[in-house]
Amino acid sequence: MCGIIGIVSITPFSVKGTLLKCLKRLEYRGYDSSGFVLVDGTASKAIGEISSIMSQVNDSLTSTTGIAHSRWATHGGVTDTNAHPHFNTSKTLFVVHNGILENFQDMKDKLVKKGYKFITQTDTEVIPHYFDDKLKQGNDITKAIQSFLKEAKGTFAILLMQKGSNILYAIKRDSPLVLGLAKDKFILASDIYAFSDETNKAIFFEDNEYAIITPDKYEFYDKNGKKTEKKIIEFEWTREDETKEHYKHYMIKEIKEQPQVSLRLINSFETIQNDKLNKLLELMKNTKRIVFIACGTSYHASLVGSILLNHLGIYTSCIIASEVESFIKFDKDTLCIAVSQSGETMDIVTEVKKAKQAGSKIASIVNVPYSTIQRMSDVSIEILAGQEVCVAATKSFTNQVIVMLELARRLGYKINLKHIPKKIQQTIAINEDKIKVISNELASKRDIFVLGKGMSYPMAREIALKFKEIDYIHAEGMMAGELKHGTIALIEEGVPVISLIPNNNEDMISASKEVEARGAHTIVISNIEGKGEIIVPKCDDAEFAIYAGIIGHLMSYYVGVVLGVSIDRPKNLAKCVSVR
Repeated sequence: MCGIIGIVSITPFSVKGTLLKCLKRLEYRGYDSSGFVLVDGTASKAIGEISSIMSQVNDSLTSTTGIAHSRWATHGGVTDTNAHPHFNTSKTLFVVHNGILENFQDMKDKLVKKGYKFITQTDTEVIPHYFDDKLKQGNDITKAIQSFLKEAKGTFAILLMQKGSNILYAIKRDSPLVLGLAKDKFILASDIYAFSDETNKAIFFEDNEYAIITPDKYEFYDKNGKKTEKKIIEFEWTREDETKEHYKHYMIKEIKEQPQVSLRLINSFETIQNDKLNKLLELMKNTKRIVFIACGTSYHASLVGSILLNHLGIYTSCIIASEVESFIKFDKDTLCIAVSQSGETMDIVTEVKKAKQAGSKIASIVNVPYSTIQRMSDVSIEILAGQEVCVAATKSFTNQVIVMLELARRLGYKINLKHIPKKIQQTIAINEDKIKVISNELASKRDIFVLGKGMSYPMAREIALKFKEIDYIHAEGMMAGELKHGTIALIEEGVPVISLIPNNNEDMISASKEVEARGAHTIVISNIEGKGEIIVPKCDDAEFAIYAGIIGHLMSYYVGVVLGVSIDRPKNLAKCVSVR
């Protein structure tokens, strides 16, 4: 959620070609407005896509220092005024901020009593006024930063700039922030993707740390002002072609990249990730309790993993991260496996910190290298899906499930992963035209139900989620056995019910017949020829989950095409949810 960029350069850079280009690369994190300010005070804000603000900027505009921000509203409505950057009254201090300042009202009340006027509804506006007040009291800016770190509560990545000064001040607590070391400039950003085409060298901020960045040097300090030594990381980031190529949307492009990204992942199991997988298995064997924690789509992939391991006699639980405290108390005998595409999901980061403090071992399954969750882990498996631009996860989800299958395989589950990429390709090629026809019918429906059992149950939930987030259609993914305990009351003539029936599962066939008898329009996804509207390649139940998930993603995509919705950027959603 939100993107943050700051650049300090020895030579002038193009505002549109560098500052805003880096910001646009963070668009996938979510946005409703954006803005920038340069060291000379030149500033602009706009509601909507980042391209809106780019269109306002002259190609010839350059600067040596500037900050930019894409906002996803948490405090205050979506307006030009509430968009970042924010300023002090004299417009000599400029701030962009990701996160939530929890005690902003208390801080604001104190500033109002001192005569400060506020023009926005945001928590962020407190920050420039706070620093203005501290500077007027005779503090230098570093002392003001140290005071802020003591007084402020909440999560934040903050960039602060003074008018006329080629220095950026960066402050971090519980919200991602990284410094990129390019040839003639330093780039501060929410993640490495923002500047991965400029440099592969980065320094990651730790919590309660701040930095002073000038055109030719950087210095990091802890909350007390003690200088800290930092390690430069040389990162590798697998990127597919960043354009849509000939596709209309990133979502369909990323669905169709799955044969190649799944092959890349499977090949890594025997090469670059073999030792890490063995280490994870060792941790699993030497712990009393294994807990997957995840959110959204990653939770569904984790649920597949949990079911697989339980089938093998390895008791494993799977908990949505925001509800962990309701179900478990971490201790030294617990292995916490955190699953997150971004590696920055705040609900998961929070629980991982608690687990580490309790002495639990931490493993992670992530897509983004050097992310917060990966850096907190004792061992981390990368899913190698490459950059995923569409907010809705597709290729990253499939690769997460493949990691679960590989863990199960190494623990005794009989499965051959080598043929999965080819079968994914077949699944798409054979069924895409049928799915377009079915999706045309589904687009007019108010409700959709998806039934699954065993390892297909997580897929039922995943498919339902995609209808909700992409198409804004109410959908419910549920265990087929629970149908008769209430939900069947909602089944009436013409209601679509998607049934996931691998290998002629009798319980699933019975559930499907039951809703059919009540007038439901059933759509069966099967791996047995002649047994459904959609047929995927022959496979076992675990592998079927992958192909059924892909079918569901294609359905939600083509329903979105019919409806004409914003497929890659659904309303109110962000790719990386970095606030609680």
